[in-house]
Amino acid sequence: MGLDFDVAGGYKGECARWGYSGFNRFRRAIASAAGINLDSMYGFNGSESWDKFKDEPLVPLLNHSDCDGELTPEECAKVAPRLKELLAKLPDTPAYDYDRCQGAHLVAMMEHSAKVGKPIIFC
Repeated sequence: MGLDFDVAGGYKGECARWGYSGFNRFRRAIASAAGINLDSMYGFNGSESWDKFKDEPLVPLLNHSDCDGELTPEECAKVAPRLKELLAKLPDTPAYDYDRCQGAHLVAMMEHSAKVGKPIIFC
């Protein structure tokens, strides 16, 4: 059981997927690379408001349910370049090879979503 991503209407490329614990690790690593401590944030057992990071393009991905919902094409257009930038900052260890690969798939899906005007679905 885990988290799969798809683009509404279908996507012909490699779809991103993680187990729930893997996605949690990925999201924490990406947040850390962006200077965000998820443990201190509302929704992650903390009390800090997301308003502090209103200019961070990654917030729609970070502050999102990990089992359902969607990201709009507009959100994807903002998240994709920032996510691509932060993927390069993940630790260069074999433990993060899968995250870099799946993260690259997610970036490609987000770029496609923005191009075709269809949301990315968390399923």
